[in-house]
Amino acid sequence: MACFLSNRHDTAITIPNVEKNENISVYIIMVRVGSISWTVSHRYNDFAELHEKLVSDHGVAKDILPPKKVIGNRDPAFIEKRRGALEVYLISVVSFLQRTMPRELALFLDFHLYDILFLLQNMAVHFFMDGDSLLQISKSYTFTTFQLHAISERLRQPCPTLEVLDNRYDFSHVLDFCCQLVNVTIKGSNDPVGTSNVIPNNLLFELSAFKTVQTLNIIGFPVSNIFSIGILRTTVMSLNVHHAELEGITQVLLCDDLHKNVIYTADSHSWKKIVEANFSYNQIETIDEGVKLMPNIEHLTLSNNKIGALSNLTSLPHLSHLNLSANRFVEANDFHMKLGNIRYIDLSLNSISSLQGFSKLYSLEGLDLTANQVSDLSEIRHLSGLPCLENLILTGNPVAIVVDYRVRALELFGARAAEICLDNEKPSQKELDTVAVLQAIRIVKEGRTPTLIPEAPIFP
Repeated sequence: MACFLSNRHDTAITIPNVEKNENISVYIIMVRVGSISWTVSHRYNDFAELHEKLVSDHGVAKDILPPKKVIGNRDPAFIEKRRGALEVYLISVVSFLQRTMPRELALFLDFHLYDILFLLQNMAVHFFMDGDSLLQISKSYTFTTFQLHAISERLRQPCPTLEVLDNRYDFSHVLDFCCQLVNVTIKGSNDPVGTSNVIPNNLLFELSAFKTVQTLNIIGFPVSNIFSIGILRTTVMSLNVHHAELEGITQVLLCDDLHKNVIYTADSHSWKKIVEANFSYNQIETIDEGVKLMPNIEHLTLSNNKIGALSNLTSLPHLSHLNLSANRFVEANDFHMKLGNIRYIDLSLNSISSLQGFSKLYSLEGLDLTANQVSDLSEIRHLSGLPCLENLILTGNPVAIVVDYRVRALELFGARAAEICLDNEKPSQKELDTVAVLQAIRIVKEGRTPTLIPEAPIFP
């Protein structure tokens, strides 16, 4: 990202070519500040308007701008001569005004889009004018990594070196707005910013400007770009990290720690207020020890990753909802040994064929196994002894196309058949009547006496 204040003597302005737009000559200006470069397009009238302001307000000589020509202004030789003259004009003006860099000139050269100081001035005036109304509607805001890099760089500067006479452009408006936000979204990008050579996802930044954030959303950039979390570990209750190429939870929870050692940093780096975390759409293969840094988490989503087994979840006593959809689970062995009092599990879009591993999850209320590989109806019997189970989804499994699948599945739950919502549908009275008949037939075949309970299926 450009910083004109630090590169006054390493700034270059050229006009390398001219383009035709509806028979109007448009001059392509190349701006380079340090290693950052971008292009700006202007017609001659834009130069004339800028020059008028610079002459009246900033002491620029009136006669240094090439004069306007009405006749013959489309002649290639004239256009080339004017291109060179306008280039000399811009170089002279920038050199003359480099210590003050008036806002009119900065806007003309698109400094407000690519330079730290002028980008922040734009943000400041936006928050000064609209900040209160934005906060009244919702204390939420979406930042780009580009903007946060600018804020971070400005925080590292001891004081502004260019005097800002208009209070609307004061950096304090940005900080004041940031410290009142409750919900912050940060979006990255691998595409260049505008016409520049700046790639947002290559920029580092910190988050110390945020003091009251409860929901933090990180989308589309490497979390290693964050070199300081600030006080967010003590305020964030909901953390969502998507498309960040995470390979482990530790990467984000200890993103600002050099060694990323959970054992030695557990106390000082715990996110004790987090109750909900979503790390979907990443590259996580193992649930690493970093999950222990969220000791009070209740809802954990790890969908659309590469996980094939459970680990490190027994130390989370409050975990009640676990989403592992679209991962690489082939089996679910001894889940009761790897989970606490879990209430809801989503394992849809995996490759599980046996349900035996769920048979001792006695606190389980809901299980989503949509689009797995369960083909044997008898596998459902492993779930029939779960006293709290009320919601079961098997849509998209081979077993779901078995003849009379619903009534045969419900029959395995005995007296609790009426309480089971199977595939998001409560059993109808007709289904319950059929279940009762099937149970009666089974009991008779087994040589036992059926027990009759009013308004409930017969059960063994």
